Amino acid sequence: MRIPALVGLIGSLALVPRFENVTQKSGIDFTLTSGSSSKAYILESMSGGLGFIDYDNDGWIDIYLVNGSTLEAERLKNNRATDRLYRNNGNGTFTDVTEQARVSDNHWGMGVCVGDVNNDGFEDLYVTNFGPNVLYLNNGDGTFRDFSKESGTDDSSWSSSAAFGDYDKDGDLDLYVSNYLEFDVRNLPQDNPLCRYRGLKVQCGPRGLTPTAHRFYENQGNGKFVDVTQKSGIGRARPYYGLGVVWGDYDNDGDLDIFVANDSTPNYLFRNNGNKTFSEVALLAGVALSEEGKEKASMGVDFGDYDNDGDLDLFVTSFSEDYDTLYRNEGNGQFSDVSYAAGIGETTWSYLAWGTQFIDFDLDGWLDLVIANGHVYPEVDGAKLGTNYRQRNLFFRNLKRGKFDEVSNQAGSGFEKAQSSRGLAVGDINNDGQMDLLIANLDAPPSLLLNRNTLGNWILLRLKGSKSNRSAIGARVWARTGSLVQMREVKSGGSYQSQNDLRVHFGLGSARTIDQLEIRWPGGKVQTMNDVKANQILLVDERE
Repeated sequence: MRIPALVGLIGSLALVPRFENVTQKSGIDFTLTSGSSSKAYILESMSGGLGFIDYDNDGWIDIYLVNGSTLEAERLKNNRATDRLYRNNGNGTFTDVTEQARVSDNHWGMGVCVGDVNNDGFEDLYVTNFGPNVLYLNNGDGTFRDFSKESGTDDSSWSSSAAFGDYDKDGDLDLYVSNYLEFDVRNLPQDNPLCRYRGLKVQCGPRGLTPTAHRFYENQGNGKFVDVTQKSGIGRARPYYGLGVVWGDYDNDGDLDIFVANDSTPNYLFRNNGNKTFSEVALLAGVALSEEGKEKASMGVDFGDYDNDGDLDLFVTSFSEDYDTLYRNEGNGQFSDVSYAAGIGETTWSYLAWGTQFIDFDLDGWLDLVIANGHVYPEVDGAKLGTNYRQRNLFFRNLKRGKFDEVSNQAGSGFEKAQSSRGLAVGDINNDGQMDLLIANLDAPPSLLLNRNTLGNWILLRLKGSKSNRSAIGARVWARTGSLVQMREVKSGGSYQSQNDLRVHFGLGSARTIDQLEIRWPGGKVQTMNDVKANQILLVDERE
């Protein structure tokens, strides 16, 4: 190898953040219960939501972990596992405060999303379940109250992901709930030819089982909602097996649209018409199917501007023996599948992927990509099919030229262990400006991965709406440093059944000052700030 090439390689390796698994030392004592080890039925494979929430407004993000159950416990309706809330102590450790906070839901849990639904200044929790969903309103004193029935959002379907967003720009948060399929623990699916995977007898579904219609709720204020699924136009879409959901203004028209990842069926893209209705345009936009026109087993999802061209691109995870899909936004309402050109398609082919996020882990001003992986069929172990039940997670570094480099084996001990992972969330747990990872693992503790990167400058913005919703969900922020312009949006939900830190994060590279921050609040008001110092957590209130 020539010396210049060697120097280049060493420089490349030095830029990869390293992640340390700190779950055990953090005090988190939790194991995700999810049916039997055989995973004989599809319900046993789908749990795994988790999220970050600063429930006590102390400036340190706390952790909510959704738990599953077993078929026996569901049939008997006792001895169910419970969800857990862990308070961030601000010193690298967490304390289980579930009981005193009164959030110990014991349904077979799936996912969680966060937002201040009653605009009282405290973040609330919405938990999706196999069974009635739960809305916990934050009392502001370290406790929550179950407001599910009163809110009108206690859907008893098998719900997967959910996300808040203000679709009508009236200042409060509306709710999309992605439902999966009909499943009866007392009448389990029977073996049939559809219950095969490469000659192996495996769990049945989703094909052959009945999908359940998704739900869309409009916020009426004070934590109460009304079902506007049909009225909004969302109900016109044919029911599919819904999994991941994310809001984002993909067409840059100032209002929020919704993308839904559907399992083994076409995806949805609901374009906001600006009049309290949506049009489903996924096929026209090029994101309903694969590049070859085939349905994909879509799981997790995220919007992010990975090429810094000013519009939201889309990433969708998928089943093994298929590739995870990077859709580049062409800026004209259309997306192009650039998965292979970007260096992602071939690498992800043998993995079964779930949670995912765009995030700038190395602080260079370009969004990287992280993916949680794990198979649904334990039967693949030993079958010599080129895949495994437990899989390592993947970290792709953005090379700034429309390409990514998979550098998981350089990313530290946090990426070494193979698990059957599901939900994934990103947040700064120690307020050092480096974004950390939280990943759910079936039948195992979660992985809390601390980012040990020490390179680059950063800023973390905590936005507080006044006329807009208090969580500022849907706000769009631009950070200009020299010739580089980055764009982010505040998001509820996303990934797979999970919730990120609501604060907006920018990596700034060598820049110690942001020339201009521009915020477009959800209601449309634009606010600018000049010469903002880097390396701080900045609270920004919406100006009236």
